[in-house]
Amino acid sequence: MPRISEFFGVAIYMYYRDHLPPHFHDIYGQFDAAVGIDRIEIIAGTLPRRLQSLVFEWARLYQKELRANWGLTRRRLPLRRIPPLE
Repeated sequence: MPRISEFFGVAIYMYYRDHLPPHFHDIYGQFDAAVGIDRIEIIAGTLPRRLQSLVFEWARLYQKELRANWGLTRRRLPLRRIPPLE
């Protein structure tokens, strides 16, 4: 489970054997959510509202990079780190 970014205590992961639709996982303490890439929304799990806003903002900024990493997972290639939200 490669960690591709982290910011404000949130760790962002992508899994090689994950299912469609394209998405990433964010983990913050006891919260764990899967967030869609093409349509930025929570598809599983929960996040506190403020944190959800930050994760969505980051995903919008780096949507192209997230799509590229999703493509790498399909080919089982190393993922690229994505800058954190600052």
